[in-house]
Amino acid sequence: MSSRAQQPSQIWDAALGELQLQVDRTAFETWFKKTDGVALNDGEFVVGTETAFISEMLTKRMSQVVERAVGHVLGEPTSVRFQVLTHADNPANGQSDDTQPANAADTGANGDNSQAASMANAASSHPAPAPFASAPSLNARYTFYRFVVGKSNELAHAAARAVSDNPGNAYNPLMLYSEVGLGKTHLMHAIGHQALGKGIDVRYTTAEDFTNEYIRAIHEGTTEEFRLRYRSAGMLLLDDIQFLIGKEQTQEGFFHTFNSLYMSNVQIVITSDRPAHSLKILSERISSRLSSGLSADIQPPDYETRMAILIAKSRQMSVEVSDEVLEVLGARIYSNIRELEGSLNRVVAYSDLMQRPLDVELARQIIADTQEANKRRQPSEREVINAVSEHFGVDTDTLRGPKRDKKTALARQVAMYILREDSAMGATAIARALGRKDHSTVLHGCKTIEREQNINANLRRSILEVRESLAAA
Repeated sequence: MSSRAQQPSQIWDAALGELQLQVDRTAFETWFKKTDGVALNDGEFVVGTETAFISEMLTKRMSQVVERAVGHVLGEPTSVRFQVLTHADNPANGQSDDTQPANAADTGANGDNSQAASMANAASSHPAPAPFASAPSLNARYTFYRFVVGKSNELAHAAARAVSDNPGNAYNPLMLYSEVGLGKTHLMHAIGHQALGKGIDVRYTTAEDFTNEYIRAIHEGTTEEFRLRYRSAGMLLLDDIQFLIGKEQTQEGFFHTFNSLYMSNVQIVITSDRPAHSLKILSERISSRLSSGLSADIQPPDYETRMAILIAKSRQMSVEVSDEVLEVLGARIYSNIRELEGSLNRVVAYSDLMQRPLDVELARQIIADTQEANKRRQPSEREVINAVSEHFGVDTDTLRGPKRDKKTALARQVAMYILREDSAMGATAIARALGRKDHSTVLHGCKTIEREQNINANLRRSILEVRESLAAA
């Protein structure tokens, strides 16, 4: 099948697999999380985004790296245009993919991996749900029907199921926490879909959006409408509560909303990148409330779960993949599920677009290319220092020198942080690179940036822009 015959969403899935290797994880989560392939016409590929702001930022900052990824997938130079998804454009607004069982076709593994196959089957053991009622921001693909359960996530899944069956009475609040890409948002959306099916008025928001709405309500004098919007909810889903760290006024507003819903027995579900006791800069009243419910963590998937996810994914794609190929892909250790699924997307896309057999040789080649790309992702000491220098307008000699004004000190600390996080350099080596006497200065600088980026949107944006410039280099 030619690339032209493929659905734009399939092409975009393969391109996202490429982008995961080239773009910083934070940038990928920020800009590509809710995008989709919309159309391919006359050498132009259209990518749909959720908002005009995301379209603008992708056009300004990421167009070159995206065009390279799409061109690589298609095998020819292709221009890319970003546009806001309308109701008609968005695939999620049609019939939900979940009306098709993951194992509807007898494709995927042959059955030798019996434990993984049974886990994959369990992901679709419940009857195929009817299309869900629409709810702003809920992803139609994130349902219990599509969630593969294994040892790494069974507690979180069981808790989410219990909350869905008995909202407000089972575990309230329910807090799901994990590193990025392990399924906590998937489970949260699944709970939301089940609640919608019961006629419950669901409010889903991210902590960042909640903060922006709250600030806007204060400025516009519409705080009463804001309160009513959230306190009249039949269920509240709040994603990434760690974003509230350091935002005392927003925390105050959230606590009163939380308390009002909690006292009314309204189900509250919260996700975080860390357990409640580690959210030390959150209001003690909020931390206490979070601890009163159930906290469930999700760990990276073990081998059996990885295999089950790959089997379920191949069935959803209606692609026949041998046990041997799945074993090659599943044997790698992945930090998150998105990377795991991305490896399968890449193998299937290369097989289709390059007209090559989907065999073990191709899988091993893609894995090798992926590992090589991961090695190339680490920028050099010189590249990081030059990128920081250019972004902050501080020359490299000044960064390495004794000057300690506010602008220079911030730029130097950002360089320390990115060198440690992205170049895997030790503190002593970083100290030498930036002309510092010992590693303690580097440790202090990195801790400062870790703390400040939680409460300073401009700093987060600066770090993101530096990393994007390094990824595009």
